[in-house]
Amino acid sequence: MTSAISIGISGLAGWRVLQRTETRQIEATAKDPVIQRATAYFRENLTSETTAADLVGDYKMLQVALAAFGLEDDLPNKAFIRKVLDSDTGDSKSLANRLSDKRYLKLAKEFQNLADTEATSNMVAEAYVQQQFQKRVGEGNEAYRLALNARKELQGFAARTSSDRTMWYEVMANETLREVFEGAFGFSSSIANLSVDRQLDEFMSASDRILGTSSFAEMSKPEVTDKLITRYLALSQMQTSVSSNRYSAALALLSR
Repeated sequence: MTSAISIGISGLAGWRVLQRTETRQIEATAKDPVIQRATAYFRENLTSETTAADLVGDYKMLQVALAAFGLEDDLPNKAFIRKVLDSDTGDSKSLANRLSDKRYLKLAKEFQNLADTEATSNMVAEAYVQQQFQKRVGEGNEAYRLALNARKELQGFAARTSSDRTMWYEVMANETLREVFEGAFGFSSSIANLSVDRQLDEFMSASDRILGTSSFAEMSKPEVTDKLITRYLALSQMQTSVSSNRYSAALALLSR
């Protein structure tokens, strides 16, 4: 695959450059021969008869499917993924529904309804390219990868009918999305030591105070999402600068 996507500058200035060049960068990612082969293989082998066992048993197909949903780290956990795919998505007590990270439920739903394999293939291929783009951005700047992921996830929340409290629980269970909110709200890692309900109250209170809303219908609006990401990147850059200055100061003292 191609090398990491490097913007050349960091912080908010680099984020603005990334936004301006994003479409071109995604197109370049999609044209990568390795990615083209991966998506072509998936398209060629997905049929309306594809079962959970078929998908889990085909490493190449599974890698594309999981990566499309941001679950590539679960590639070695085939038995677990098989159980997720075989879950009854209509049963609130099934594994896919009980998992707090709802990406697994989305995965199960997508591959339990393969009546229109072309639509599924197109969706998975597009999502796979997006994830590979984010991955390459992350190799150059991890904060930008997290910001891109947060923007995408919040866009998806816009069409949801779940309650805001339910979606906040999902944010808290989604490691990459949670990191952006924690960073934007100035939370330390110690917040994880609080009870889940207390954490929820803290997240919602901070969102109302900083973003002006704790409603995902509002947060999914471009201007509010941009406010969240801008604050996250600004505070992230400040922390990086402080750490760098401390390191430089320590080196100066040691060199005396």
